[in-house]
Amino acid sequence: MKVTLVGMGSGFPLTLTQEAKGALLGADCLLGAPRLLEDLGEEYPSRRFAAIHPRQLVELLEREQPERPCVLYSGDTGFHSGAGGLLSLLRDQGWKAEVLPGISSIQLLSARLGEPWQGWHLASAHGADCDPAALLREHQTVFFLTGGRLGPAELCGLLIQAGFEQAAAVVGENLGRPGENLVRGTVGELAEKTFASLSVLLVRRPVDVPSLRQAVTPGIPDGEFCRSEGKTVPMTKREVRAAAMGLLEIRADDLLWDVGAGTGSVSVEMALLARRGKVFAVEEKPEACALIRENGRKFGVSGNLEVMEGRAPEALEQLPAPDAVFVGGSGGELPEILRLIRRLSPRARICVSAIALETVHLALETLTELGDEVHVTQLAVSRAKGVGRLHLMIAQNPIFLITGGCHE
Repeated sequence: MKVTLVGMGSGFPLTLTQEAKGALLGADCLLGAPRLLEDLGEEYPSRRFAAIHPRQLVELLEREQPERPCVLYSGDTGFHSGAGGLLSLLRDQGWKAEVLPGISSIQLLSARLGEPWQGWHLASAHGADCDPAALLREHQTVFFLTGGRLGPAELCGLLIQAGFEQAAAVVGENLGRPGENLVRGTVGELAEKTFASLSVLLVRRPVDVPSLRQAVTPGIPDGEFCRSEGKTVPMTKREVRAAAMGLLEIRADDLLWDVGAGTGSVSVEMALLARRGKVFAVEEKPEACALIRENGRKFGVSGNLEVMEGRAPEALEQLPAPDAVFVGGSGGELPEILRLIRRLSPRARICVSAIALETVHLALETLTELGDEVHVTQLAVSRAKGVGRLHLMIAQNPIFLITGGCHE
């Protein structure tokens, strides 16, 4: 048995390549999604089986024992296709397999718009977790495969929440099929419309919104963050954040806590570094929680930044065990917070920010008691402020970062 995996483009026969068409006409059995099978005319083999999942397809092939079966896939077999999952199972069976790629929806939309697609960032929201705002913050133009609970209108709704209501967008409906249609408008306009189930979305970041790629390195300028009136909600300053991120050694898939999150500046920096992970910002003040959410939307990290309103350490009991924790505020409960962290995650990396020497002593004492290897970093930050032709150096109070980690 030789199994041929065929990319059918839009699924409509007119978008089949000649190579794919020849394989289908020469097959003795066709397998695939019902829609793809139904679109093929009578000139193609009549022995057809509706199946999608790789194991179901293998079971059908074992049962029917065809000589020249073709398995049908929409779009291109190399772009978010189920073909890869089937190929590995076919190899396990020792069966021969051939892949014939198809025309993708990216190519079809690019052709209809009359522009190249090599500069687009490609993403899938088809049955997958997707943070469209984060992607648009990083890339000028983003192409989305859509489907399931995230169609074009739903994706546009998420972009509106992040402040992208005026971003230009286009939806391609039924590309390469009867009823093909392009719908252009702003994200705000498209969020109010209903689209065909076979649709893709292209969104362009407004030119006046800068890319946040540069913010992947720690130390976002303080002025970039939304602050409360009168700056009553505390914020960890740029230099401290940059040092803390380095000391915590944050990885892309880490689960992180920011305890006493204030405006969420540390939470945002964590979420930008842990793109595939999750950040829990723990804060008891409602005003501060609102600011954290606002900053999360501004920096496009709402998808991996969750606000936990409550007082530590009680609020921490509900959270999954962390890989690393920043403690920016403890409300007088520092020993209890540190002990809870160690109970839930014996190997978590911890960084405590402190100004008062008694807080430094308390952190050192507690972490040592818990068996941690403890280090203290002192930061003395001075900033220049212009007064006429003079620049005055204004020294801030020294900040201490106390880090703890288990012995290797």
